[in-house]
Amino acid sequence: MRSNNDVWKAAGFGVLAGMRTLTAPAFLAASLSNKPSRVLKRALPGLTSRKTAHRLGLMAFGEMVADKSPRALPRINPKVIVGRIIAGAITGAAVSRERKGAKVGLALVGAAAAIASSYFFYGFRTLASDKLKVPNLLAGLLEDGLALALGSRLSGGLR
Repeated sequence: MRSNNDVWKAAGFGVLAGMRTLTAPAFLAASLSNKPSRVLKRALPGLTSRKTAHRLGLMAFGEMVADKSPRALPRINPKVIVGRIIAGAITGAAVSRERKGAKVGLALVGAAAAIASSYFFYGFRTLASDKLKVPNLLAGLLEDGLALALGSRLSGGLR
C-alpha cells in the first residue's frame, strides 16, 4: 500500500530534479548507499552503491557549476527537460516503501513535479535576472542553496 508520505517524497525529488537534474539522484543514491540491506531490497538497482553515489555527487556538482555559464541551455529546452523528467521519474519511483519495487504512479508524480519545477524555476531565474536585475550567478547560487536544502531534507527522511 502506497503512503501519502511516498507521494510527497516522489513529488519532492521531482521538484529537485526540475531544479538540478542530477542533484535528485545524487541525494537519493547517497542516502540509499548508507541504508541497511532490508531497505535496499525496494530500491532501484544501481542507486544503492557507494561508487554510484560518489559519481552522481561529482556530476551534480559539475552541473551546478555549468548552470552558471551563459552558454548553458535553458532548463525548459526540450533536450534538457527530458533529462529532468527522467531524473524525476527514477527518483520518484525509487522512494516507494513497497518491497515489490518501483511504482509507476510514483514515477509519474516525480516526472510531473520535475516538469512543473523546471518551468517554475526557469521563471524564477528569468524574473530575478531580467526584471529584478539580480546577477545570474547570484540567482543560480540561491537556487543551488534551495536545491541542497531540499535534497538534504528529502534524503534524511528516507526509511
